[in-house]
Amino acid sequence: MKTRAHSFQFQANLRDVRLRDAEQAVRESEIALREQAAYEKGRREGERALGEQLLQQRADLLALEQGVLQSLAEAVPNLLQTCETELAELAVEIASKLVAGLPIVPEMIEAVVRDALCDLEKNLDYQVYLNIEDLELLKRIESPILHDQTPGLHFQASGEVTRGGCMIKTPFGVIDARREVKLEALQKSLCS
Repeated sequence: MKTRAHSFQFQANLRDVRLRDAEQAVRESEIALREQAAYEKGRREGERALGEQLLQQRADLLALEQGVLQSLAEAVPNLLQTCETELAELAVEIASKLVAGLPIVPEMIEAVVRDALCDLEKNLDYQVYLNIEDLELLKRIESPILHDQTPGLHFQASGEVTRGGCMIKTPFGVIDARREVKLEALQKSLCS
């Protein structure tokens, strides 16, 4: 039998060409398998670490959410109380400005005195103190309240009493019906 020789021609000269042996092929295959196993192990560990990190972030986010909700739950009653107090103070301030802007007329002074006298016993002595200008105004118009036939009722001018108010001295104490005292009482009742 005749063997034929085949010849190959390469375009460039080959250098350092060796035949690959079976042992080297096995080693390369083992290396490729180890690389693939290491890659898979790294991928699984990365997925596990990412999963744990996501769970921790979710827990942190839930804790933050709970903290925000708790803060809001505590803030709302405080805000309501602050608003209520501020609103009461504003109402008193508005009332004070409205009353301060009202002109002092005899009917108003008479109403203040009548209101202060309404609960007093009729047979005792009372000193009714009015602002000097208010008392002069009532005298000038000859107010019926000054000529009331109630025995023991005496009117006097006082520098302590502001316009539009009065103070009544009784045997049992003083009834203070000055505007500023009424506004202060109103403020205390609203703010308590």
